Amino acid sequence: MSNKNKKILLVEDDKIYISAVQDALSGEGFDVIVAEDGEDGFNKVQKEKPDLAILDIMLPKMNGIDLAKKIKASGIILPIIFLTNMGDMKHISEAVEAAQTDYILKSDFSAKDIIAKIKNKLNIK
Repeated sequence: MSNKNKKILLVEDDKIYISAVQDALSGEGFDVIVAEDGEDGFNKVQKEKPDLAILDIMLPKMNGIDLAKKIKASGIILPIIFLTNMGDMKHISEAVEAAQTDYILKSDFSAKDIIAKIKNKLNIK
């Protein structure tokens, strides 16, 4: 399976991370859609039908955990990766419980790591 035409939704309000992640993913051939708050993120999930979502936890209008729960409750099956600064066990366990997903701390951010996790989630070799 190829990266080409795979849509990745990035829901993030930090413009530095938006730019870094968007550049890395675009460079790998992914089509990146950006939302800067949880409500817009949910709207784009419905409209754009991405193959995977990368969510921050601390977002305006609706946090990433609530967004993941809303996506799941709506019946949409969407692999999710959390990319966040929230490294405490409470947030990690809530995020994993909400989406049975991977969790990457921004302080540990590496473009190679996130691309590897995306490819793993989407079964791309």
